[in-house]
Amino acid sequence: MTPSTLPTVLVTGFEPFADAPVNPSGEVVRRLAELGHPDCRLVGEVLPVSFARAAPLLAAAIEAHDPDIVIALGLAESRQAITPERIAINLADARIPDNDGAQPRDAEIEHGGPTARTTGLPVKAIAHALDAAGIPSDVSLTAGSYVCNHVFYELMGIAAARPGLRAGFIHVPATPQLGGGPQFTLDELERGIRIAITTVIDRMGHDGDLDVAGGTTQ
Repeated sequence: MTPSTLPTVLVTGFEPFADAPVNPSGEVVRRLAELGHPDCRLVGEVLPVSFARAAPLLAAAIEAHDPDIVIALGLAESRQAITPERIAINLADARIPDNDGAQPRDAEIEHGGPTARTTGLPVKAIAHALDAAGIPSDVSLTAGSYVCNHVFYELMGIAAARPGLRAGFIHVPATPQLGGGPQFTLDELERGIRIAITTVIDRMGHDGDLDVAGGTTQ
């Protein structure tokens, strides 16, 4: 591809939360935005850990950059693998307050909206590519019910209204700085997300190859 025909990929992550000094999802995004990716025009956006503010900022970034692919990242500290997510659920139920102090419980994200929205990314292909590169990966069913899930749900609503937009969510594990295992340094997470981006780009234009088609379920 020539530079003018490269797809635009928007990758988002989150700022630190819950008194943690860093958030690896945001740090990976900053690295990717600085270093770029040979197969795309890469744009990065670090979102606040806020039920009220994160999704509007994501929507504004999509409007500004008109991406072909959006990969949203978040932190799942207890996991031992990079986990592409299948489903976002219409539920905000926060175990801890967000960075604005909000703590919704048993609340709908979108009143009367679909119960769930499914990813538009080839999640199994991403997991297989990561495993083949020696990076532990597994497909996760849902993204929980905190801000990550909130952003994922809203993202898939945006994608449904923008034909051709491939979008989805990937959780990354903790780095050693947060008590995670030594195999998941920031360098390794960056490498893993680069592989995920390449995998999605390689599958563009092959809708029948998607492991989980984008859409909604009731």
